[in-house]
Amino acid sequence: MFTMILTWVGAVLGLALLVAMAAGTFAVDFDDRLQERRRKTVTSGASPRAGGFATRNPRNPG
Repeated sequence: MFTMILTWVGAVLGLALLVAMAAGTFAVDFDDRLQERRRKTVTSGASPRAGGFATRNPRNPG
């Protein structure tokens, strides 16, 4: 009986882990989409406030 309970607890924890990983992937993908949208709205003449590696690419070295 105890092993059956542990099996079900392990299965539920495994499913919770899979759902958490899927939600994390969705969150990262959504964040990447927001960054792409922000990058497109910055004009070439304006200097972005954030700076750093997120805004540097071969087309925008500054």
